[in-house]
Amino acid sequence: MIRVGNCSGFYGDRISAMREMLEGGDLDYLTGDYLAELTMLILGRDRMKDAGLGYAKTFLRQVEDTLGLALEQGVKIVTNAGGLNPAGLVAKMQEFAKAQGLTASIAHVEGDDLRERAQELGLGTPLTANAYLGAFGIAECLNAGADIVVTGRVTDASVIVAPAIAEFGWGRTDFDQLAGAVAAGHIIECGTQATGGNYAFFSEIPDLGRPGFPIAEIHPDGSSVITKHEGTGGEVSVGTVTAQLLYEISGARYAGPDVTTRMDSIELSQEGPDRVRVSGVTGEAPPPDLKVSLNTLGGFRNQMEFIVTGLDREKKVELAKSQLESWLTKRPAELRWEYSGTAKEDAETEEQATSLLRCIVKDPDPKVVGRAFTSVAVELALASYAGFTFTSPPGDAQPYGLFTPGYVPQDKVPHIAVLPDGTRVDIPAPEQVQALADVDEPALPEPIEPGETRSVPLGLVVGARSGDKGGSANIGVWARSDEAWAWLAHALTVEELKRLLPEAKDLEVTRYVLPRLRAVNFVIEGILGQGVASQARFDPQAKGLGEWLRSRHMYIPVSLLPA
Repeated sequence: MIRVGNCSGFYGDRISAMREMLEGGDLDYLTGDYLAELTMLILGRDRMKDAGLGYAKTFLRQVEDTLGLALEQGVKIVTNAGGLNPAGLVAKMQEFAKAQGLTASIAHVEGDDLRERAQELGLGTPLTANAYLGAFGIAECLNAGADIVVTGRVTDASVIVAPAIAEFGWGRTDFDQLAGAVAAGHIIECGTQATGGNYAFFSEIPDLGRPGFPIAEIHPDGSSVITKHEGTGGEVSVGTVTAQLLYEISGARYAGPDVTTRMDSIELSQEGPDRVRVSGVTGEAPPPDLKVSLNTLGGFRNQMEFIVTGLDREKKVELAKSQLESWLTKRPAELRWEYSGTAKEDAETEEQATSLLRCIVKDPDPKVVGRAFTSVAVELALASYAGFTFTSPPGDAQPYGLFTPGYVPQDKVPHIAVLPDGTRVDIPAPEQVQALADVDEPALPEPIEPGETRSVPLGLVVGARSGDKGGSANIGVWARSDEAWAWLAHALTVEELKRLLPEAKDLEVTRYVLPRLRAVNFVIEGILGQGVASQARFDPQAKGLGEWLRSRHMYIPVSLLPA
């Protein structure tokens, strides 16, 4: 068994987490996930300003603080913090290791960056183009004695899967073992989301003040136990693990470069306090193509937010819209209004009597959505509706990005392990692949007799976790008892979801059923426009979408409601 901890779920996560994990208890490996679709755009802009950048600078600070401690304890560090420049990050780490009088074997993985070949591969001319590599290059570096391995774009779970490959000697066709490690990796990759963070039933967790980061104890057969350091905050339960398993997935098949994990095979059991066993995971051959993260600069955006208070709010909104649009000398390529009419009647405070009106503009020319736009908005201040004011002063136009996925055959993408001594090892593409396909929908449980029902928030009986998948969003909804599952599986259909979430009414929605997790997962196509960086929605990563769903009322059997 190996203990693999995680100390980062995103670029900007708790800076002290690496030290906390190294000082908190025994570990064999410490991993960190720093990359997301938006992060790649941020790193791409960094690299445009300075070709020596393109990596996660916070990771460099963390390792500079704790390298001596990690080496002393024999904890190996694996991370994707190399971003667009893993070799540059290695060079920086070697500099400060030498300055501290430390000897560290540092390796990296490259080959994911396809920007120079993007047109040749039919990917256009993006700012960044990075294929999602797998875990075998990292394992090669670990087998060569690396103390630290940094990568560019690999799948988030790969930094956790690789230590298990290195330790247990798994091969390319050990699909069940690889899939088990992918499940463990998917659970801990987002840090404290596995220990109670962003959890639907957070009020039930006794100590969420500062949740500890998760650990996966991975066994040679691919099974694992999810836990955390003793004495840290938060909780590891079947609920918190279920929530994270449902995060940013689609159907029963979870595709990766090394294995396709069958999410419908996963079994969870509470083994003890803060210990959840993950077992029964099966895997299949990976798909023939690698997914490629493509980011382009979409243009420039800006927005102004108007405060609308008191009486005649609808008339005030219409006046502001007509004035601003008619006063603009040049209309932006995209001009969109959002109105949150949340004001209360006869409110006891001014804030409760207020709604917000947003005007969002986008254009290829920063001048059109810069002062030319904001100055017109400001000119309305003394010439528009009663009580006119803003939430903040006008700002300059900001660049925004567009994310699109691409796909390239695995054998067209180099996968290179650069060992601590500089030796370059080519990692071959998997020989056995299998085209991805949906599974047949499983049988649903027998429906329960509803008996007396009551219109109450859905979240009284189910949990939910939502997130972004490019321009789409997923909402995983799970029940905490067999009875609630028997109701949920029949009650929460695609049609019912669209009724509860009118923003999805005209969008394509697919439901996937995962009986072993007592869960249904919905993928809502296009609700986020062209991805988080395009800022198409006020909640651009769909983090609150699941909680909105839980707040909506359905007629639920009284027998399922909490006392």
